[in-house]
Amino acid sequence: MSTTPLTLQPRPEIDPSVDHVIQAIVSGASTDATCTTDLAVGPWDFDTRPGYGPGSSMGDVIPTGAPRQGELPREYRDASDDELDARIRAAKATLGDRVVVLGHFYQREEVVRHADYVGDSFQLANAAKDRPEAEAIVFCGVHFMAETADLLSRPEQAVILPNLAAGCSMADMADIDQVEECWEQLEDVLGDLETPDAEGLLPVIPVTYMNSSAAIKGFVGRHGGIVCTSSNARTVLEWAFARGRRVLFFPDQHLGRNTAKAMGVPLEQMPMWNPRRPLGGSTAEQLEDSRVILWHGFCSVHRRFSVDQIDKARAEHPGVRVIVHPECPMDVVDAADEAGSTDIIRKAIAAATEPTTFAIGTEINLVQRLAAQYPQHEIFCLDPVVCPCSTMYRIHPGYLAWVLESLVAGSVVNRITVPADVAEPATVALERMLAAKPNGAVK
Repeated sequence: MSTTPLTLQPRPEIDPSVDHVIQAIVSGASTDATCTTDLAVGPWDFDTRPGYGPGSSMGDVIPTGAPRQGELPREYRDASDDELDARIRAAKATLGDRVVVLGHFYQREEVVRHADYVGDSFQLANAAKDRPEAEAIVFCGVHFMAETADLLSRPEQAVILPNLAAGCSMADMADIDQVEECWEQLEDVLGDLETPDAEGLLPVIPVTYMNSSAAIKGFVGRHGGIVCTSSNARTVLEWAFARGRRVLFFPDQHLGRNTAKAMGVPLEQMPMWNPRRPLGGSTAEQLEDSRVILWHGFCSVHRRFSVDQIDKARAEHPGVRVIVHPECPMDVVDAADEAGSTDIIRKAIAAATEPTTFAIGTEINLVQRLAAQYPQHEIFCLDPVVCPCSTMYRIHPGYLAWVLESLVAGSVVNRITVPADVAEPATVALERMLAAKPNGAVK
């Protein structure tokens, strides 16, 4: 009996641009949904307004005095996509090794294509260190990332954030005044926080996620603490527990909870600290019995993912492999097959040798790019509503063209500089993280 060989039909080419998806939704060419049609217009329309802008963080309260972006010259606002692309390429060619452009995984495709390095916040900060000959580092990400690059780069290098309004609502959920007040209240309950007990352990070790301001990193450095990333949080917590009775973890409660739970810390020993309530909303006894005190912060991108979305993905795609970011709520991480940082998600897909269906719980720009990059797999975002990170989306090719052409003209705009009194202890906290290596290497 003869058989007909099975022919796999090639998948249609996938457009990596989330902006194109949003434009299609707004024009009616697509039946997909977006959280707001305001995403279809240029981010300069929102530069003069308070708030994080359209997208996942648009409902978050922005602190008074948050950085605002001045008006982008009209020539960049009116330029077509093709014109901006050509101008960016020309400016980069003129500047050569004098400039390095860094692009976070969550940046829009129209920006990432011009990056010399693409990665997560810490990978990109390290990439800046690897280009000491560059006079300028253009960081296409958000404010705390540019601050970290300034901390780790040479003093004479200029770190530039193309849009000053590209902050981070999670980072803003723990400001330095609130953290200082928290520390004072903990001292009232736990005694002198700077003196070790008979076993050489401090009452509290502060640990801050990379997604925090330089001021918070400086606080951590001054008080014997350390910085962590989403990929080395467990190693950092192990480092902290070797030095202290408990950890104060901020600003992301979910990364702290998911990591500590995986290490065997009971949930009842992880009280939440709400900075708007006395003792953070806990009793003195709960704080004394705690192992990890979690700050009341979160990522609005990753809070959108739910167990219902995972259940739906499994029902519609039998055998689907669900991977989520550890900034997702605990029940989502527990329901997923795997949880890991943006780089771990990317590497998991790259390592899959057989055609696989992946449902990914992280920011849509990375998911869309992975879907285009690996067409042998079916890759989709768990959240069916297209809703990118509000602040990452504030970086537009118009701003990138502006800062690069300003450099060509001899002008440095939007420079991010961390004051020396903050930079010194913040760098100490970062160096502690670099020294806390899992199995001989920081992942």
